[in-house]
Amino acid sequence: MANQHVTRNTDGTWNVKGAGNSKATSIHNTQREAQQRARKIAINQKSEVVIHGVNGQIRAKDSYGNDPHPPKG
Repeated sequence: MANQHVTRNTDGTWNVKGAGNSKATSIHNTQREAQQRARKIAINQKSEVVIHGVNGQIRAKDSYGNDPHPPKG
């Protein structure tokens, strides 16, 4: 149940990588494709997708099941 990170490679491709894994689960030509794959994995594992921008900084997170900070109300 590892969070899925979407990160950019030096060659311009995008990885989907489970937190703590040394190798990418999948590699994609666009960030959008990587996000879609990461979302499917996260839904299946009830985890989070962490999307990193081109600069490597986290720009968004989406939770699919095990939200540590659910909305109130």
